Amino acid sequence: MIQTVTIQFPEIKLKTRDAHKLRGYFGNLFKEYSPLLHNHYETGELRYKYPLVQYKVLNEIPTLVALNEGSQLLTQLFLKIRELKIDGQVFPILSKNIKSELAAIGFSNELKEYRFQTLWMGLNQENHLKYIKTGSQSEKDKLLDKILTGNVLSFFKGLDILLESDQRIMVKSRLTEKSTRFKDKDMVAFTGSFVINAHLPDGIGIGKAVSRGFGTIVNL
Repeated sequence: MIQTVTIQFPEIKLKTRDAHKLRGYFGNLFKEYSPLLHNHYETGELRYKYPLVQYKVLNEIPTLVALNEGSQLLTQLFLKIRELKIDGQVFPILSKNIKSELAAIGFSNELKEYRFQTLWMGLNQENHLKYIKTGSQSEKDKLLDKILTGNVLSFFKGLDILLESDQRIMVKSRLTEKSTRFKDKDMVAFTGSFVINAHLPDGIGIGKAVSRGFGTIVNL
């Protein structure tokens, strides 16, 4: 089990692509509190670990999701959040919701199904070339299943979740290829769902750029 905290601002409407602006705003607003909020240390060096605080826009609602130490931090800062400033526009916060819960995580003896609420960016430079060169759709699907399995294992590792030697994670996905803009570049991304023998908390991100809202999943 891990601790999760979700904060939402239901009266403010943003676009999905504004998630990185949320990250920039809160990372700067609370920069003296912890590198967990922006994944950079005081020296400017990147924190190369799974982001414990993630910024998303889900169904147009600005959303912050935090795990473990990030959960404790967001709970402490909750009352200090009085406004959002996005693209120079100030949004006074008239209402905000906070949900704290313990979530199951790790290997499951039963199959679980999850859907991507936001686009999954699973391809890095190396496996993108491999994906493009793969001919048949069935082979591409197998490659994506393998990459997604690796993403889940990386997520577990980032939260110090250890699997037993006989606990093998298996994934079967149903994905549709999409295109998105990321850091002013066109990127291949995917929407869809997957079945896996693992417990994954609602609202966490899998894959690349999860701190900016990509790869957010929901349990079906």
